[in-house]
Amino acid sequence: MRITVLGKSPAWQDAGGACSGYLLEEGAACMLLDCGNGVFGKLRSVREYDQIDAVVITHMHADHYIDLIPYAFALVYAPRQQPEPIGRWPGTDSPARPRLLLPEGGLATLHRIVSTWGQDDLIERAFEVAEYGANDVVEVGALRVRFQRVSHWIPTYAVEFSSTTNGSGRFVYGADTAPDDGLVEFARGSDLLMLEATLLRPERGEPRGHMTAAEAGDQAARAGARQLVLTHISDELDGEAARTQALESFDGPVEVAVEGAVYDV
Repeated sequence: MRITVLGKSPAWQDAGGACSGYLLEEGAACMLLDCGNGVFGKLRSVREYDQIDAVVITHMHADHYIDLIPYAFALVYAPRQQPEPIGRWPGTDSPARPRLLLPEGGLATLHRIVSTWGQDDLIERAFEVAEYGANDVVEVGALRVRFQRVSHWIPTYAVEFSSTTNGSGRFVYGADTAPDDGLVEFARGSDLLMLEATLLRPERGEPRGHMTAAEAGDQAARAGARQLVLTHISDELDGEAARTQALESFDGPVEVAVEGAVYDV
């Protein structure tokens, strides 16, 4: 399984960067995990949007989904998707229509946004839409996907990816979350665990919604993960300092995500 970091910023983008977005490939299967600000353009630099089988959105905060809007416009209106020839595009009777897996209520959120363009049905025209819950298991080609509710301010899910065919490793993405015992159990024994490290210090008060790098390291250690990647971290923070904090409790390999990084699991 190959994971490519397309965007790793928190809710405000790094200079020239993108918010949450990751490309997953296993055999012929190709999935996009989250699609935040700037991710659609980053995707096109490594893989064309009509080659994506499915998109998984972890929660309905804009930095994890807002580039579904340009993606949907491309799937509906781009020359390559039209039935008649346009320029160098020959026309097609089978335009791409990826699966779109949203948390509960996600489609209603997207409807509210696209209705401001007068395009109420844009998302359904572009994607094959389904909403998932914590007990669902989804297969996309050679990839099996599972979900775990985590501690954020709105319904948010960690996601596990594993192979259905060749026994390659397990990749778990924690999404946005405060420290969470359920996430620890869900990620137990994972080969690659990607956790957010948004904060320099814990939030004051309850409920919380994010983690520090030190807390991410503790979660990875408790889960017995083999490798930890810190993500959802701003370029305004010291990445090496964040890595050092995670290593205080986690004794495995730790990296800070950068756009374009590739992990094979």
